[in-house]
Amino acid sequence: MGIRHDWTVVEADALIGRAFHDLLAEAHEVHRQTFDPQVVEAAILLSIKTGACPEDCAYCPQSSKYDTGLEPERLMATADIVDAARNALASGATRFCMGAAWRSPTDRQVALVADAVRAVGGLGMETCATLGMLTSDQAQRLAEAGLDFYNHNLDTSPEFYGEVITTRTYEDRLDTLANVRESGVKLCCGGIVGMGESRLDRAGLLVQLARLDPHPESVPINLLVQVPGTPLYGTDKLDPLELVRTIAAARLMMPASVVRLSAGRSQMTDELQALCLHAGANSVFLGDRLLTTPNPGNDHDRDLLDRLDTTLAVVDLPTSTATSTCTNATDSAVSHVPVTVTRDTVSTMAAQIRSTSSSVEM
Repeated sequence: MGIRHDWTVVEADALIGRAFHDLLAEAHEVHRQTFDPQVVEAAILLSIKTGACPEDCAYCPQSSKYDTGLEPERLMATADIVDAARNALASGATRFCMGAAWRSPTDRQVALVADAVRAVGGLGMETCATLGMLTSDQAQRLAEAGLDFYNHNLDTSPEFYGEVITTRTYEDRLDTLANVRESGVKLCCGGIVGMGESRLDRAGLLVQLARLDPHPESVPINLLVQVPGTPLYGTDKLDPLELVRTIAAARLMMPASVVRLSAGRSQMTDELQALCLHAGANSVFLGDRLLTTPNPGNDHDRDLLDRLDTTLAVVDLPTSTATSTCTNATDSAVSHVPVTVTRDTVSTMAAQIRSTSSSVEM
């Protein structure tokens, strides 16, 4: 069958529960139909405004409602954000993600982030932001600044959602996704596993994502990082193979989306990460921090990818718009490239398949 938007929870639950080797075999085959399995997208996530969030997300150390020892920080200056983006580009990242702990930003705050988006885009990187709930006008302002992706996760199934957060409804999240999609900015939307949810809840999350039309271009799958002081600290840990199953099902249900093995990698073995990549994940966050939680770090990631005969997607900078030929992320000409630069990343590899979705067979 082709790309679908009519998945049911019963179907998704059965998919996740298939015989393990059959599930991984089919997911990997579908993955190969769209992507090069030896190439992984690299992104860097920077907290540009930290803590003091009024939301009560039970997993989040940035909530003002929990005592996690996190010190709030004001919005970073644009120049400091751009410096961090340059470092990210030099480390091999093709996408730079800016996260701010707001429930819903003001128009002035959106304008300041839009300035940073323009500046980071000028380096030749894909840009992503996660700022909380957006109005349609705010989404349009970010689109006009050149924002490539907006991250706004659904977190979990509608049925389990109330166990995790009460200060924002599921419909609030869907409304923001609709505003972003209407603006023309691509969606980065996924969820978190390991919060005490059932397999049926994980199926419900994937169904909500796969019912979005079109599917989110990026689907981050996060493994809960338990932080002392948050309500979910001490939650029974998820069977690691359930994470693999969830990623494989996400690949089958959203075959042209980039699936990111996101938070929680610092507590995963190399073997588990390899299984996740084999099951269809093809994006990771580099660096030793994700907003406020640990990440494995560049050296470990490069060592693991080398052992897996896997390379990072590169920024393709045309010689006509650069001061010299740029074939990798460390070339000094990167900083001189205008916003109109083309990018050869995992996200763009599937563009043709997304536009002709009926050509993708499962």
